[in-house]
Amino acid sequence: MLVYPSAIGLSNTHLRYLTRQLTAYRREIGSRWRRLAPGRQALLVLAHLRCGDTYAQLAAGFGIGIATAYRYITEAVGLLADLAPTLAEAVRMASTKAFALLDGTLLPIDRIAADRPFYSGKHKKHGMNVQVIADPFGGLLWASPALPGAIHDVRAAREHGIVDALAQAGLPCWADKGYQGAGGTVRVPYRGRWEMLSTGQQAVNRSHEKIRALVEQAVATLTSSRGRRKLRCSTTRITSLVQAVLCLHLASSD
Repeated sequence: MLVYPSAIGLSNTHLRYLTRQLTAYRREIGSRWRRLAPGRQALLVLAHLRCGDTYAQLAAGFGIGIATAYRYITEAVGLLADLAPTLAEAVRMASTKAFALLDGTLLPIDRIAADRPFYSGKHKKHGMNVQVIADPFGGLLWASPALPGAIHDVRAAREHGIVDALAQAGLPCWADKGYQGAGGTVRVPYRGRWEMLSTGQQAVNRSHEKIRALVEQAVATLTSSRGRRKLRCSTTRITSLVQAVLCLHLASSD
């Protein structure tokens, strides 16, 4: 296999943060010598999360075995996922803002037509539904555990307890038409064909969309170049990957 240098579209802040966490973790468990130092393991993990390279490709590039690459990545992803904020912590953080933004995104996965629970009729593809909470400027605050893509956004928000958490905090939240009937403090645009809406309703919907559109920045943060391609791992691992990306983003923002 040929090996060549490449670049990762992340900053040194991500690398330093993950290196510190891995160093502390190795010290905590009393880990002895390893093939890769914490900094190299961190770089390996970032390449996996950002670029989606296979374990075989990463193993060849870092001069380790495929099983070792898998073990290093799984270890670091689990560590980062444990450090990600909970919904309650995210809502407390969002409560310091004027309002929050809510949206759902579909992470494409590699599945066959028989896997109906993962098929999203809205997106016409198989995937996992992830709910995103952002601040008024489009900054990513929280990402939910992944649910099968067939689950509608409003149902996913209820199952995760997002609607109730926002209501208890008294935090206004802007969302799209997919959250019709959510209740609580979730605000959605008027439903119906544009020409059937009154002039006042059209003006409200235009204003609503201008505010809500900023949530796409948070979604884009979560669905980086790796997220736009099909995830070929087990669906049980996708939540950990999402939480790891969230943790890295918040660490770099701080």
